[in-house]
Amino acid sequence: MGLRLRKPGVRAALVAAGAATTLALTGCSQATMEQWGRAGLPEAASDRAPFIGNLWVGAWIASMTVGVLVWGLIFWCIGRYKRKHHNELPRQTRYNVPLEFLYTLVPLIIVGVLFFFTVLAQDGVNRKVDKPDHTVEVIGQKWSWTFNYMESDNPRVGAVVHEVGTLEKIPELVLPVNQSVRFNLHSADVIHSFWIPDFYYKLDVIPGRVNSFDVTPTKEGTFLGKCAELCGTYHAAMVFNVRVVSAAEYDQYLAQLKSKGATGEIKAPSFPTTGPVLPKEHEG
Repeated sequence: MGLRLRKPGVRAALVAAGAATTLALTGCSQATMEQWGRAGLPEAASDRAPFIGNLWVGAWIASMTVGVLVWGLIFWCIGRYKRKHHNELPRQTRYNVPLEFLYTLVPLIIVGVLFFFTVLAQDGVNRKVDKPDHTVEVIGQKWSWTFNYMESDNPRVGAVVHEVGTLEKIPELVLPVNQSVRFNLHSADVIHSFWIPDFYYKLDVIPGRVNSFDVTPTKEGTFLGKCAELCGTYHAAMVFNVRVVSAAEYDQYLAQLKSKGATGEIKAPSFPTTGPVLPKEHEG
């Protein structure tokens, strides 16, 4: 026999569950509620973020819709076709052509729709401008990052300046807000992955190949960048800070690097070292 809501214990349990749910929801901050609205994504800070954000939220909506439908059918079948007598078997059906056609066609439609919107998002995030405002040559090395700011044509800087990170020093990438930046990614050794989560974009850094993408930061602030590819012993140390500032602050920062003597482009080796380094007694 099923439990009845008139019983005090059941009623008390339902009241307690409702109170706990209400308390949990009211205890969330405004930022947490907004993040839930983005299905867990951080707040967007680049012009390419809406493409990925819309695809991500749309995929969650589609998944939950399909999930609720499937769960509903499961529970309906449990209740509708529940065996009422121990010796009674339900009517046996060897095949059902309409049903088989349905559960073959529906997944194909779902995959096709997701593929269509994925291609649209991919085209959006990979779109490049004809002439970006700034170019940064990025080198991923075990286990940190080097940033070359190609600002020879910038009259307020007039040089190529760089910032080099090490295991002991977390590098900082400074970008101007609302100005397009082209990142050219180089590897000095193994495969890395250049990722700024708040930009909603990441791209592999592959030895012997230059990958590039364009992005325009749309929000000032400090963000975290990291390597998203397991690249070796100290992979976890391959983090960097991203500081998006005004154009004047950007030029001032580059001028400071120039005054410190951090000029000239640091290049990745033409033939990266991807294997282990042998001790001298084993060389030759």
